Amino acid sequence: MRHRRCISAILMSFVLFLQPVYAVPTEENQPESIQENTTENVKSQQEQISAPSAILMEASTGQIIYEKNPDEKLPPASVTKVMTLLLIFDALDSGQIKLGDEVTTSEYAASMGGSQVFLEPGETQTVDTLIKCISVASANDACVTMAEYICGNEEEFVTKMNKRAKDLGMKNTHFVNCNGLDADGHLTTARDIALMSKELITTYPQIFDYCNIWMENIIHKTQKGESEFGLTNTNKLIRQYEYATGLKTGSTSKAKFCVSATGRKDDIDLIAVIMAADDSKARVRDAITLLNYGFGKCQKYTEKKQKKISPVEVRGGREKQVKVRQQGAFTYVDTTGADLTKIENKTRKDKNVKAPLKKGEKVGETMYYLNGKRIGSIDIITTEEIEKQNYRSALENVLEEYVL
Repeated sequence: MRHRRCISAILMSFVLFLQPVYAVPTEENQPESIQENTTENVKSQQEQISAPSAILMEASTGQIIYEKNPDEKLPPASVTKVMTLLLIFDALDSGQIKLGDEVTTSEYAASMGGSQVFLEPGETQTVDTLIKCISVASANDACVTMAEYICGNEEEFVTKMNKRAKDLGMKNTHFVNCNGLDADGHLTTARDIALMSKELITTYPQIFDYCNIWMENIIHKTQKGESEFGLTNTNKLIRQYEYATGLKTGSTSKAKFCVSATGRKDDIDLIAVIMAADDSKARVRDAITLLNYGFGKCQKYTEKKQKKISPVEVRGGREKQVKVRQQGAFTYVDTTGADLTKIENKTRKDKNVKAPLKKGEKVGETMYYLNGKRIGSIDIITTEEIEKQNYRSALENVLEEYVL
């Protein structure tokens, strides 16, 4: 009997030895049991957000549903990588880089500490694989590798991060690095994180193809040969919360526990940002509470059919009128329980429109009202160019009127 037990133990050790190595992120390595809140009690729980700073935003409109010290400057840890990913997708969208590009890891990139996938100097991985490493395993070495590939060095990439932040209206953000490791002056706010998260998920929804991966293997190819390495998602919400869609967690000793948590239920997309939670469980609990609060409180109106708008009069142009259209469908998120079937709209056209006009210029707006209160507007834009009238075209117009 003792002999059989010994053989069993040896076999079990051998099986465990054969399993692929998985990245166990330093920031998220403990499973958590998540109890989903009911709609009935989310309001009381929403009032008990333990984190010192938090915000809840509806993604399509940017409407703020809840906030708690949303403009307090705090270190964001790896939530920084939302901006890093945004710039990567910008580069893909512009054609600067491609998903299949082979990227070589530098000694500097390989030296990053914290969460990593242990890229070695000289190792090559595709852009697609590196995005997975960043989105799933929160890999600091992969972030720097991509930063160097896009801009030549991390410093130039960070300059680009700060410019993108400014363009998005992130007024209280300053990035020092591309991965979120603690550094003096590397600060942002819950509101600013929500803004860059909104930009990422609405402009590049393909990010969900990456941040929803729970576990996946990559292959290290180095001078030592090939080895399999497992990625495990740092965002436990993906596995344990029904409506979770992303996005990015982060934690350091200075930042404590942060998350930009995205969720979707029916046609509502929410972004819950938690900053400086005491521990991983508190962060998850606060994120779940806010998401459930939002799903229980929000109803969304989306304009189904846009009305046709008659042409706008133009002064001094080769044509007397310009064709126009509404720029897009109006959407509105209500948190008061109002009857959204009572939404009304009025069209206002600019009266002093002068040529020349480019296609896409604003020449008015459609205004939307609910119970007499203005709740938003959509621009009316030109659908064609109108050249400025010259002597010949003016003469043609006069002759045309005279003949008619």
